[in-house]
Amino acid sequence: MKNSDEVMVLKGFIKYYGKRIIWYVITLVVAVFLNFLLPRLMPGDPVKALAIQATQGVTDPSVQQKMIEQYTREFGLDKSMPEQLVIYVGKLFQGDLGVSLGQYPRTVADILGSSVGWSLALQIPALFVGWILGNGLGAVAAYLRKGMDTVVLPIFMFISNIPAFGLAFILIYLFNVKWGIAPSGGGYAFNLIPAFTPEFIGSVLQHYQMPFWTMVLIAIGGQAIGMRSMSIYELNADYVKYSRFLGIKDGKIITYVFRNAMLPQITGLAMSFGTSIGGNLVAEMVYSYPGIGSTMFKAISTRDYPLLSGCTLMITIMVLIANLVVEVLYGVIDPRVKAAQMESE
Repeated sequence: MKNSDEVMVLKGFIKYYGKRIIWYVITLVVAVFLNFLLPRLMPGDPVKALAIQATQGVTDPSVQQKMIEQYTREFGLDKSMPEQLVIYVGKLFQGDLGVSLGQYPRTVADILGSSVGWSLALQIPALFVGWILGNGLGAVAAYLRKGMDTVVLPIFMFISNIPAFGLAFILIYLFNVKWGIAPSGGGYAFNLIPAFTPEFIGSVLQHYQMPFWTMVLIAIGGQAIGMRSMSIYELNADYVKYSRFLGIKDGKIITYVFRNAMLPQITGLAMSFGTSIGGNLVAEMVYSYPGIGSTMFKAISTRDYPLLSGCTLMITIMVLIANLVVEVLYGVIDPRVKAAQMESE
C-alpha cells in the first residue's frame, strides 16, 4: 500500500512538472523568436559602421563597399529574414551564438562567458541578502510595531521605490565624489591585470560594494512589506489565539507564525528575480560593472544584433531556471503545494 502511494505521488509530481516544463519550453521558443527579431528592427546599419572602422585611412570608396559586401555575406544579412531565423535557430542547437558585430571577430559566446560570471556573482548574493534582510525587517515590524512599523519600514520602502540607476548615482555622489571612500565604477582597478592575487581580489571586493548594496537596498522594502502583511495575517489567525489560550509559549508560536508567513515569500523570491534583474542590469551600466548589463549596453550602442540577442537569451534562460527551481523548492517545503501537485490533472 505504501509503495502504491509513493508511485501515485511520483506520477503526480512528474505530471505537474512535466506541464510546467512544457510551458517553460514554449516561453523559451517565443523568447528566441523575439530575441532574433527585435534587435534587427533597430535603426542603423552596424555592418556599414564595422566596414568604416576596418577601412579607416583608406581613401578608395570601392574598398569600403567591398568590405560592406563581405561583412554582409559573412553575417548572413544578405538573406531574407525567415532564412536568417532558420540559420540562427540551427546554430543555437549547436551552441553557436554567432560572432559579435561590435567586437569583431570575438564570438558572442566568448563575450558572454566573460560577463555572465560577474553578473551572477553580483546579483544572486544581492538578491538573497535583500530577501533575507527584507523578510527579517518585515517580521520584526509586524511583531513589534511602533517605531519599526512607523519609521524604519517606511524609510526602506522609500529607498526601494527609487529606480536602481537613481540610487546608483546617489551612492556614487556620496561615497565617491563627496567622501572619496569607494571607487565610482568598474569591476577592479584599471591598472590591474585579472589574476588570482590578494591585490586583485581586494580590488574586486572594493569595486563590488556599491553595486551590491544598491541592489540589496532596492530589494529590502518590497520584501519587507510582503512579509509584514503575511505576518500580521498569521498573528491574527485562530490557531495563534488557541495556542495562547492553551498556554503555549509565545516564542514557540512566533516560530510557526513566521514559518507560515515565509512560504508565500519564497514564491516572491522567484518573482523578484524576474522583475529586479532589469533594474539591476541598469545599475551595472551606471557602475560600468563588467557584467551582462554593461555588455548589453555596448551591444545596443553599436547595434550589435548577435550580441544583443545572446544577452537577452541568456537573461531569459536565467529567469526561467530561477522560477523553476523556486517552484520545485516551494513544493518540497509546503505540504499543501505537494498535495496540489500530486492531484494535478
